[in-house]
Amino acid sequence: MTITPARGQYRQVADIIRAEIEREIYLRGSTLPPEHELAQRFGVSRQTINRALAILQAEGLVRIERPRRTRVHELPPILRDAARRHSRAHRERGGSRGALATELAELGYELTSENTVSRGRAPGRVAEILGVDPDAVSVVIRDRRMRANGVPIQIVTSYIPLDIAAGTPIEQEDPGVGGISSRLADLGHAQVEIEERITVRPPTSAEARFLRMTEDQRVYEITHIGWTAENRAVKVSLYVMPTHQWDLRYRYPID
Repeated sequence: MTITPARGQYRQVADIIRAEIEREIYLRGSTLPPEHELAQRFGVSRQTINRALAILQAEGLVRIERPRRTRVHELPPILRDAARRHSRAHRERGGSRGALATELAELGYELTSENTVSRGRAPGRVAEILGVDPDAVSVVIRDRRMRANGVPIQIVTSYIPLDIAAGTPIEQEDPGVGGISSRLADLGHAQVEIEERITVRPPTSAEARFLRMTEDQRVYEITHIGWTAENRAVKVSLYVMPTHQWDLRYRYPID
């Protein structure tokens, strides 16, 4: 492909490098040639190369590291199939500790997670959904920072009413096969309906540090609510996920 003056040169360079990443000319996790080599290859200025790489960084295809080098993002987007992932058989397959563990195992990725479990207060909107007092210690909070093959992929904070979770495996760092959804079912609070509310926003500073993101990138914030047959919300999980790292799929029957 020839760089022409008819269209922004930096956009044309970005198009070419993007296509080469997709064709695996540049492999996931590999380092792109230095900017001066790319400038020479395309016959453009280093400023043009810099602008092209900024586009690819905003898309999540590359990451600019120090010292000045550009690395292709290690993982392609991961499919999050909402209709499939919430079945008990799926989240417990092979002794998995939840749906994500099953999904990453199927992809050949290793899941690692930094977990903290505590009792505390629910944020206002979460307290309203769960029907608990926002000014009282009324929930078990499970905070997880999760990586696939060492690459940070999401932050999840779950809130479960204390009257359900107190003194149960839900308060343990490892709640067992199937994760907290299976433990809720064991305790007589099986979720029969899932609701997810999705927004897109910039990451906070703390989120950006863990997820290795820039202020030009965006995250999905998913408010995930589990409802029982009695129409009680028994779990609210707040997911923070880089939009470039995840493909969201929703499929459900209609009348």
